[in-house]
Amino acid sequence: MKNPKEDLNELIKHILIKSDLSIYVKDYIKKLKIDRMANKKFILISFGKGASSMVNGAIEMLNDKIEGGVVVIPKGTKRPKGNLEVIESSHPIPDENSIKAADSIIEWTKIRGNVGFLFLISGGGSSLVEKPLRPITLDDLKELNKILLNSGASISEINTVRKHVSQIKGGRLATFVYPKKAYGLYASDVPGDILDQIASGPTVPDTTTFNDAFNVIINYNLKESIPKSVLKVLIDGVNRKIRDTPKPNDKIFKKIKNEIIAKNESILKHISKLLKGKGYKTIILTSRIEGESKDVGYALASITLDSINKGLPLRPPIALILGGETSVTVKGKGIGGRNMELALAWGLKVNEQISYKRAAILAFATDGIDGPTDSAGTLLSSEDINYIKSLGIDIKKELKDNNSYYVLNKAGLLIKTGPTGSNLNNIIVVAIK
Repeated sequence: MKNPKEDLNELIKHILIKSDLSIYVKDYIKKLKIDRMANKKFILISFGKGASSMVNGAIEMLNDKIEGGVVVIPKGTKRPKGNLEVIESSHPIPDENSIKAADSIIEWTKIRGNVGFLFLISGGGSSLVEKPLRPITLDDLKELNKILLNSGASISEINTVRKHVSQIKGGRLATFVYPKKAYGLYASDVPGDILDQIASGPTVPDTTTFNDAFNVIINYNLKESIPKSVLKVLIDGVNRKIRDTPKPNDKIFKKIKNEIIAKNESILKHISKLLKGKGYKTIILTSRIEGESKDVGYALASITLDSINKGLPLRPPIALILGGETSVTVKGKGIGGRNMELALAWGLKVNEQISYKRAAILAFATDGIDGPTDSAGTLLSSEDINYIKSLGIDIKKELKDNNSYYVLNKAGLLIKTGPTGSNLNNIIVVAIK
């Protein structure tokens, strides 16, 4: 065991290795023996932050069985191997390329002959591929996404709305594929690993309704701020003037096998094993943490302090491990991200209560992107808070302004990996020596 900050720093490379989606795709293809299917060709369709990695795994296993297809990736990320059509699209706000990507995918589903479809889908797909229901325009869609992302709504709530304003989300993409055989392989970025919420579940039966989508708008007081065309579609859906998304008993899903092949939980278990090897007692608290980032940070600080002062839930050395996706209700004008805000709130709370040098937190986005920034998150100790204060920074004030990036950048505490080609949610680890 080293000091907690060094121990957590060593975890980052292991998280990146365990997040490699190509490995999960290869394992799944081996399990189902898709690579051994005689005389079967596939159209490969992939989109999401992990699309390139997933495609590389599929090509390695099925190269001679792939007839063609399209891969949709975020702009500036690594392109996949092979000769497939590649479209660089927009995240987290859709743009013209998102529409282009949806149109291309629909065209590929029209291929005739003895072919099946292999869908490789990961988080981020909701904005990378889109075709809104009429009369919603692209500008309306952009505005809707901006409002939802700043509302404090969870990713599941946001995707519930997205599904009900789209021609391809919420299982609607499956209508274009039927009756051909298809596989939907998903990498989960959704707390709780809810299949129909990943990338808004394009090939999956939808368990939500127009009523659910409309309730998200009402619960977050967004009725007056969202575009009128979006409100019209949702109200028409509630009133059954628009057919709801296809449900589990719909015939279009009879020939599609959808499954989650990679998830946050696998990384948490791997981290637990590594930290036990360093001498820590470990507790995996959850793989589905949600809620306001600052509130989760304060809650983790309370557990940290109880461990130090009272031995609850265990006496140090202990590592608290959790994953999921918290949210930030943007009220200020600063720049930050879920992980940065959570960690800074944790550090502030621990530092206020006790001068303890042997506690640290790692808050890390497996996709390498924390909020609208070039940072994957942060690694800081409770002692780092003293250093930040010595720079003349008012941490409480900056947190209130949602300006965590500025604070942590000034202190040299950011983690910058660049886009990782994965997206298995966020990893949060508190280590106490």
